[in-house]
Amino acid sequence: MASPYIELEVGERTVKVTNPDKVYFPAIGVTKRELVEYYVSVGDGALRAMRDRPTNLKRHPDGIATEAIYQKRMPPKHPDWLETVTVTFPSGRKADSLRVTEVAAIAYCANLGTIDFHPWQVRAADVEHPDELRVDLDPQPGLGFDAARKAAFLTREVLEELGMTGFVKTSGNRGVHVAVRIEPRWDFVEVRHAGIALARAVEAKATDLVTTAWWKEERGDRVFVDFNQNARDRTVVSAYSVRARQEAMVSAPLTWAELEDANPEDLTLRTMPARFAELGDVHRSIDDEAYALDELLEWYAKDDRGDLPYPPNYPKMPGEPKRVQPSKARD
Repeated sequence: MASPYIELEVGERTVKVTNPDKVYFPAIGVTKRELVEYYVSVGDGALRAMRDRPTNLKRHPDGIATEAIYQKRMPPKHPDWLETVTVTFPSGRKADSLRVTEVAAIAYCANLGTIDFHPWQVRAADVEHPDELRVDLDPQPGLGFDAARKAAFLTREVLEELGMTGFVKTSGNRGVHVAVRIEPRWDFVEVRHAGIALARAVEAKATDLVTTAWWKEERGDRVFVDFNQNARDRTVVSAYSVRARQEAMVSAPLTWAELEDANPEDLTLRTMPARFAELGDVHRSIDDEAYALDELLEWYAKDDRGDLPYPPNYPKMPGEPKRVQPSKARD
């Protein structure tokens, strides 16, 4: 027997939604149909965040109670209109990743069980030079959203000193993300170095609140600035992405004024459509100006602490310190 389905008109496409009544979020009864319709309702904003970016998919085809499939390659079998872009991983291997070019592509992937989308910080026209500097503020265990909020405002202070504008969003959990549009003139290594310089400047403003320590045993009860989210093949969840959590919270773009009293638990798959219908995309101006990284790279070059460890899946990188946690290091 064929699976039940409905068809949604998304732009110029007809997107088939199979098993639309399958429950994806059991605690609140959200179905696959609601998930797909959510992404269509905030489509303009979600597309702005992902447009032309290689995008990884975090799929839960049987709902969030099941293990995720983290998919970096598009399946060979897909509609002709769905576009891909070739990316290179740290290992040197290549893959054809989803290239998001229209809202229908997002809806199609949601029908595959994609709960959240993870775009690279590059565009298809130049996959070797990021156009986004990312600040990922991750409260360590025991800390809540308020700690990340405070770290975000410190980040804004540093960006303002540099003459840059950052765009803030919730992570869909306890964290906060800040994105800065940059000129695509620097490679992944240079952008990561700029991210380290920015993270260290934020840390210097409040060492009791913020840390750049890569090793968890050194972080303490602080907010970790994950500088490695600027490395090749490292991604943060996209703006407007739903998270695979019981409450169906969303990684929600905010204005800085809204961040002052925002509660991420209020920003969900079921509340965001009305907000979007009223306000539109509050990050609509993110592409209006792109910034240079020269000053941040000067800060990095002048800092005698040098580089910080890369993620474990990376080959040993030039100038990188020992990739071993301090408690296990040998002289």
